[in-house]
Amino acid sequence: MMDFTFWDILRNLLLATRWTVLLSIVAFIGGGVVGMAILLARVSSRHWLRHVADLYIGLFQGTPLLMQLFLVFFGLPLIGFRIEPWSAAVVALTLCASAYLAEIWRGGVEALPKGQWDAAKSLGLHYPNQMRLVILPQAFAITRAPVVGYLVQLVKSTALTSIIGFDELMRTSNAISNATFEPLTVYGLVALIYFVICLPLTRYARHLKAHAPA
Repeated sequence: MMDFTFWDILRNLLLATRWTVLLSIVAFIGGGVVGMAILLARVSSRHWLRHVADLYIGLFQGTPLLMQLFLVFFGLPLIGFRIEPWSAAVVALTLCASAYLAEIWRGGVEALPKGQWDAAKSLGLHYPNQMRLVILPQAFAITRAPVVGYLVQLVKSTALTSIIGFDELMRTSNAISNATFEPLTVYGLVALIYFVICLPLTRYARHLKAHAPA
């Protein structure tokens, strides 16, 4: 057993938390970018695009994130793409997040009254400008609360990346627990760190829901 003080344990966990936060931010941004493309395909007037987007969303929402991590980390090297745990974690979480964000935003688009589309057309706007100037801004305003709520889930989902060897908070806590034989202290601190990260986001999501446009 290694001699770790309480502050040694806390310091190492906080250092690992940086990677959890960074992974969450990168995956959320990447998921937003990819999710926007999936959203546009999902609400497109072209049937085949809607079908492809529907299959994409169904695939990533209908399979466990852990399996997606395994497929990216172990599957890509089989076809010649060498990938590190960080890259595999980013790719898997980005793809998963994009499916959920696209579906959240689609709900916002479909919640808008038909009159908004008619108003955009009456202004002489073509479809891309209708989406960019009229539809999407309102859809984003409606769905801010569920988007922030999903970010909370994404932060907690980063713990699964420890399975493929990414040194985030959960993997570091396992190593410290094995070295110190103090699982209650270690995992108690881990739970507290996740709570401190997620609580403000949860409160913010509730605030946004309470003040969402009618």
